[in-house]
Amino acid sequence: MARIAGVDLPKKKKIEYALPYIYGIGLTLSRKILKDTGIDPEKRVYELSEEEVAILNREIQNNYIVEGELRKQVQLNIKELMDIKCYRGLRHRRGLPVRGQRTRTNARTRKGKRKTVGSKSK
Repeated sequence: MARIAGVDLPKKKKIEYALPYIYGIGLTLSRKILKDTGIDPEKRVYELSEEEVAILNREIQNNYIVEGELRKQVQLNIKELMDIKCYRGLRHRRGLPVRGQRTRTNARTRKGKRKTVGSKSK
């Protein structure tokens, strides 16, 4: 099992589809990395030599922000929005949708379970 950027990649998948298991790398970036390093995208993870794994590791470490560092950067960006009290920051703080979605109905993922208010039976 290849370990790249602190993530164990699934053995039987093609390397092209295994790299997106790393947070911060999608399919497009995966293909770009493989093209830059000259590794065949059709190879399976277990077929990679130690040298190829080292090349991939070096490429990702030197040129891209991934995993913990990226998560930290995203959280700092959100914290900055909250600190300057901009609209997006307030939406993050209140746990509501940030990108202009309606909240009268829907938005259950952000708002959580319904809390019924009103109409008390007599």
